[in-house]
Amino acid sequence: MKKIVTIINPISGTASKKGIPAMFDQLVPNEEFEKEFFFTEFHGHAYLLASEAVEKGADYVIAVGGDGTVNEVAKALVDSQSALGIIPMGSGNGLARDLSIPLDSRKAIDVILEHNIAPIDYCKANENIFFCTCGVGFDARISQRFAEEKHRGSWAYLRSVITEYIKFKPEGYEITLDDSETVRKKAFLVTCANASQYGNNAYIAPLADMNDGLIDVAVLLPMTSLDIVGMVFQMFTKQLNKNPKVKYFKAKKLTVKREKAGIVHLDGEPFSMEKSVTIEVFRSGLRVLVPKNPLPQVYDVPSLFDYLQKRHKKVKL
Repeated sequence: MKKIVTIINPISGTASKKGIPAMFDQLVPNEEFEKEFFFTEFHGHAYLLASEAVEKGADYVIAVGGDGTVNEVAKALVDSQSALGIIPMGSGNGLARDLSIPLDSRKAIDVILEHNIAPIDYCKANENIFFCTCGVGFDARISQRFAEEKHRGSWAYLRSVITEYIKFKPEGYEITLDDSETVRKKAFLVTCANASQYGNNAYIAPLADMNDGLIDVAVLLPMTSLDIVGMVFQMFTKQLNKNPKVKYFKAKKLTVKREKAGIVHLDGEPFSMEKSVTIEVFRSGLRVLVPKNPLPQVYDVPSLFDYLQKRHKKVKL
């Protein structure tokens, strides 16, 4: 009998999670699993609960929520024998999407019952663990603003992007790759990617691979409002690497030096850090439950203009 601990964040995303324990009891056989359920009560609680589950020898620890919840649970599981399961119920669901885990909760539970475990890399930024992306510049500022939003969801995120773009100014960065090559650029953002996307199928690093022991570094150069439409289309169709305004590098370890200390986002969550941020990858350090036969991904561009038209608003970029 396997021990499965499910950690549920009741406030992540927009959907209710009250029915998750009953759904588990219905779909997960009692003769195969010893089941425990916990609802988080404060920031950092998921990490504490997952750490306790690892100490007690849990075979599977399931994160129910968004990328922040997944990050907290997964941090407690690195370099252990406990495997991470994900029921994605957040706003972006970046790691789940990159691993082809279904967004439908019942289908995500079916993945857990396949018992298919795969190792993936994880990374650290100044000793803070992340699994998908870490960034400075515009995307870090967006993560901070989105964290302050009262309402979650794709359109709250879009509102944050538009508002911040109008007033954001590119900064100068010095990027040292594997202690050998140094790149100096004025940039809109610098994103270090273990996974290929931020979430919501927004692919900032289309060629990133969570099993190659390398970090993909995306440097988005200063751009005009005329560049944005094409860039958005390429991001949501996994073609951003074809854009001349984005420069890509790969490294096992790098240091990003910026003009001043400030916000860094880790898997979409904002953190205050020093001017210098060192990012390093750790090979195959997290065991994750993934589909045996993942369905092919579908790339689509969000219907921004339909959304704006319905609300009779005009937004100038």
